[in-house]
Amino acid sequence: MSRQPSSGRALPTLASRLEAHCDALAACRRCGSDDPTALPIIAEARTPRVMLVGQAPGKTETVDRRPFAGRAGRTLFRWLAQAGISEPAARAQIYIGAVTRCYPGPNASGRGDRVPSRREQALCADWLERELQLIRPALLIPVGRLAIDRFLDPLPLERLVGVRHQVTNAGGASVAIPLPHPSGASSWVHERGHRALLDTALALLGAELRSLGVADLAATAATAATAATAKRSVA
Repeated sequence: MSRQPSSGRALPTLASRLEAHCDALAACRRCGSDDPTALPIIAEARTPRVMLVGQAPGKTETVDRRPFAGRAGRTLFRWLAQAGISEPAARAQIYIGAVTRCYPGPNASGRGDRVPSRREQALCADWLERELQLIRPALLIPVGRLAIDRFLDPLPLERLVGVRHQVTNAGGASVAIPLPHPSGASSWVHERGHRALLDTALALLGAELRSLGVADLAATAATAATAATAKRSVA
């Protein structure tokens, strides 16, 4: 049987397909926002096996142009360091997406950001769907109520956080480990018993990251050193 001549074209890699996807996302103006700074925020990872999905960018992200660049991001990356991965490693190895990709504006109450409308969520939905199809993540980390509801049943957070879930999405089957929203506007983590649930979730997350070869030794060492220092101070 004769072989067909090769076209000489290499098959597109995940990195090249994600780069093309992110170029298209950066040009998106579907919502027709009047705010010239409300532009899509783009993830950095190009060969990820893990996806983190948040709610929407905040005001700080309109300046920094990176996901989770503000105070909520500092909290989130402290949590991820507890799970064994530093911020630079997380940004390089975890694709950070969101339910919507542009800053929705402030909450009318003056506390936190406005929750994206159903229209905005619908207009943005296929960007996330396409990312799931491209990446086919082994691990999903939905952060906050809006993202958690995208993948899991609408149950109270205390029944979802601290549990390893199996979910099916546009990319196939994934493990999902949800986290509460790290925003200061959210009081959930400070309520009785909830910090223990978060610690359990971060331990589960660390185990999953290590099994995928994603966690980095620098963050693990830093977390261990911090814990040792705290222990000595108590003693």
